Amino acid sequence: MPFMYLLLAVNLVSIVICHFIAKSRGAKPVYWGVMGAIFGPLAIPFVMRANP
Repeated sequence: MPFMYLLLAVNLVSIVICHFIAKSRGAKPVYWGVMGAIFGPLAIPFVMRANP
């Protein structure tokens, strides 16, 4: 059960990080937030390289 909460926390942090990185770079923050929700931490390097 605690492992499930850890996965949920990591996923939520990934959503927030992707959203704020996309917002600061001028990309679509909602799109990248969804990508963070689907792919978790794997989406963070991609949002950093995304073109606005």
